[in-house]
Amino acid sequence: MIPVAVPTPPTKLTAASAMARLDVTETFCQITFPGHLHTQESLRYATDFQFRDTDTLIVTYPKSGTTWMQQALTLLFNRGDATVSQTVPNWARAPWLEQYYCPEVLKASQGPRIITTHLPYHLLAPSLQGSRAKVIYVTRNPKDVAVSYYHFHKMANFLPQPGSFEVFLNKFLDGTLNYGSWFDHVKGWTSQAKDNRNFFYITYEDMWQDLKGSLERISTFLQCPLEAEELNSTQRHCSFSSMKENAMVNYTQISEEIMDHSKGQFMRKGKIGDWKTMFTEEQSRHFDQVFESEMESSQLRFVWAYPVDFESVEPLESRPSTETSILSVA
Repeated sequence: MIPVAVPTPPTKLTAASAMARLDVTETFCQITFPGHLHTQESLRYATDFQFRDTDTLIVTYPKSGTTWMQQALTLLFNRGDATVSQTVPNWARAPWLEQYYCPEVLKASQGPRIITTHLPYHLLAPSLQGSRAKVIYVTRNPKDVAVSYYHFHKMANFLPQPGSFEVFLNKFLDGTLNYGSWFDHVKGWTSQAKDNRNFFYITYEDMWQDLKGSLERISTFLQCPLEAEELNSTQRHCSFSSMKENAMVNYTQISEEIMDHSKGQFMRKGKIGDWKTMFTEEQSRHFDQVFESEMESSQLRFVWAYPVDFESVEPLESRPSTETSILSVA
């Protein structure tokens, strides 16, 4: 198992000062970040970070399955034992590298480290060069990302108010939201995947359609084989229904001043194709045009909707594992 220790409170940026930074936006290398959790110092710390060969780095663009992968890796490394995943917040067991509290969390950690980041590849490439740290990149159908990110902006008081979905969607396509362009993020990280044995690519849709098979693939990549019951326990505790009820990952312990839970849930639906409930036909056509232009040189393929009525879909953890992989890096 991975011993995980909850860190002492950070000294360089107190909780009170973090609250005072809810309306602050940091700009670093021409990308904006919410000042609530990011400072110039924390962002430089990330870009100068020295990875260990035993580190596992989760990389995502926001709202692409980050929490899911954090939960999956915690359970895999603990061989299906849910104790840590049910008693330690995800930010303390898989901290975001670029957020101000990360150094204190890592100081308190023991054993192999799980680290998370939303940073684009070009900012971390120098730190990763020569390292044998394992990188797991999770991506998701970008229409669903845009919808999920829009709803998250409505409840997260450390993010700008999103305005109308039309306005928000244009910013998403322009790459002017916090954390930058989805297109640049995906192309940057996947472009260096070829022949890199320490890089693992998976999608939200892969996990949604075949969670057990996805966990088996991840455990093989991490060289962490599990017994049948350990795998079943891992699958059970990182199902969407289980995580939605787990206060260590559903963010219900975060204060209303930071996340207004009256305006929505952090773990909302966990579906494929929810974009259809928000997009107009015109918005979808425009998105497709931008997507085709931006991803012209990419060989990635996305599933835009699950081919059945959502209301009739069985719970994620009980569906048979018969589907094939739906997205790959060629």
